[in-house]
Amino acid sequence: MFANLDLQQLLVGRFTIEQIPYHEPILQATFAGVAVVGLTVLGVITYYRFWGPMWRDWITSIDHKKIGIMYCIFAGIMLLRGFADAILMRSQQAVAFGDQQGFLPPHHYDQIFTAHGMIMIFFVAMPFVTGLMNFAVPLQIGARDVAFPFLNNFSFWMTVAGGLLVMVSLFVGEFSRATWLAYPPLSGAAMSPGVGVDYYIWALQIAGIGTLLSGINLVATIVKMRAPGMTMMKLPIFVWSALCTNILIVAAFPILTAVLAMLSLDRYVGTHFFTNDLGGNAMLYFNLIWIWGHPEVYILILPAFGVFSEITSTFCGKRLFGYTSMVYALVVITILAYLVWLHHFFTMGSGADVNSFFGITTMIISIPTGAKIFNWMFTMYRGRIRFEVPMMWVVAFIVTFVIGGMTGVLLAVPPADFVLHNSLFLIAHFHNVIIGGVLFGMFAGVTFWFPKAFGFKLDEFWGKMALGFWVTGFYVAFMPLYVLGLMGVTRRMQHFDDPSLQIWFVIAAIGAALIACGIASQIVMFVVSIRNRDKLRDLSGDPWGGRTLEWSTSSPPPDYNFAFTPVVHDSDAWWDMKNRGFDRPLKGYKPIHMPKNTAAGAILAALNLIFGLAMVWYVWWLAILSFVAIFVVAIAHTFNYNRDYYIPADVVSRTEGQRTRELEMA
Repeated sequence: MFANLDLQQLLVGRFTIEQIPYHEPILQATFAGVAVVGLTVLGVITYYRFWGPMWRDWITSIDHKKIGIMYCIFAGIMLLRGFADAILMRSQQAVAFGDQQGFLPPHHYDQIFTAHGMIMIFFVAMPFVTGLMNFAVPLQIGARDVAFPFLNNFSFWMTVAGGLLVMVSLFVGEFSRATWLAYPPLSGAAMSPGVGVDYYIWALQIAGIGTLLSGINLVATIVKMRAPGMTMMKLPIFVWSALCTNILIVAAFPILTAVLAMLSLDRYVGTHFFTNDLGGNAMLYFNLIWIWGHPEVYILILPAFGVFSEITSTFCGKRLFGYTSMVYALVVITILAYLVWLHHFFTMGSGADVNSFFGITTMIISIPTGAKIFNWMFTMYRGRIRFEVPMMWVVAFIVTFVIGGMTGVLLAVPPADFVLHNSLFLIAHFHNVIIGGVLFGMFAGVTFWFPKAFGFKLDEFWGKMALGFWVTGFYVAFMPLYVLGLMGVTRRMQHFDDPSLQIWFVIAAIGAALIACGIASQIVMFVVSIRNRDKLRDLSGDPWGGRTLEWSTSSPPPDYNFAFTPVVHDSDAWWDMKNRGFDRPLKGYKPIHMPKNTAAGAILAALNLIFGLAMVWYVWWLAILSFVAIFVVAIAHTFNYNRDYYIPADVVSRTEGQRTRELEMA
């Protein structure tokens, strides 16, 4: 294998100095901007001596709350990168007509739209979803942490490692141009011989391991670590949505791992799983990727449904209408999520019988989703609705998501899909449900649980400004795409010949600019809130008048969550405790067992990042070395018996007594 390699290839594989795209002015500006921001951040951290606390309290932390917060911070950072790609695409399409070629050459544009789709799904939506589940689920079920705290830390850093691998591709080599699902034959070695598809594969494989392990962890946590008395039909709806989501993750992500492994074998060793010769079949790839891909859509949206349920109940001052029907709807969606994947390729000749079956199942899955909309609306009916920022996100979601759902039912009709499938109508529909459902849900969840995490609310004025810009910008950006799609305009295009279409793309670009204002408002909101945190602080432990179990702890909760494990008697646990005269006892405390922080998760993720880079560039000696190091560190960590400690009972007693006095004063 190595006989024909010269010394340079043996040392650095495919890498040459020409692989650094220093001749691209856009990348030069991007690199300069990233360097300035990065050096500024490093300077601030160093000046204020944050390195020690960051390492001790965050990077090595196995506290589910801090890991959940870090997931959300990572998602926010990647949102900036993914949205920068969106701005570039919208700007290019607004000016590239006729003789005007725009500022993005086709090979660069194809990399941008592939990276945009991949980043937004895998490194924005997924970390947001996982972060909120990590933070809230143990608090809502009365657990002190997740079932496997170290695994939680490792899962997060694997996700970060996958994101970093995508970011490296921006400055060294290139990224995939084979769409965000890497369809063959575009992703095969013949049509994509460079490193782009390899960056894609290894970034997803590394991050996918983290997601799969996180799913296993949360399923085990919900099934085995509920507080006494919390039967399955007493779980908060957000916990139910998290359980269904993570069951989908555990069942679906091994499929993604397998299909990417087969694509890797096609590229690395010349197998023919997805080629058009020697027995291969690209349709196998389409089936496998969408058997993972459509459950992935519900992996993203189900936690958002749980967030909206919690917020609607809280801000309407009522129990959630139709709790049992909401649970059954979640379970039905989870099952049906595996029976609709083929509607993503109605146009590929599967036959009338197959298309009819999947069209019908796609329409059926809209029924439990629609039932949820009515549940939320009936919860609002005759409730004392308080239109604070989280509740305003709910209202924006309901209107926007219903539009996206109706267009989805239209696309479930095979004849209509034949006309609209490869058009911008599909792009508008997809963004309608992902932005209007998932992102609005995540923004609502972050606003809702922020005071639980940090002890003070986010600034209301800037929260409403962000909401206004996001909602307005969404409609201005994507409603024109529905029109263009109905006119037959093809998606994935970098340039258009018909100048009469330009006005619609200009309007869409204006919408993207409004969304940029929404993101800027969110950044300002966090800055203003942190600066004014003393004014926004709430010591009551109940910042929104909450109705679920996590509000019975302080804001922010202590490391151990609960000094006494709560006993649940009702599905609305917080309300039940309040009416029973629940109070913090001041005696009877016991030492609390706590696992110690560890650096093993971050080290293993760093080694996986090095392994991924080595596989991308064919640096075989480094790949072997890093692979062996991964096993050595993992095995060494299993011998670390002395990583647990106890918080003495007298310390817990003093802490809880102080907290009780603070609550009484508040």
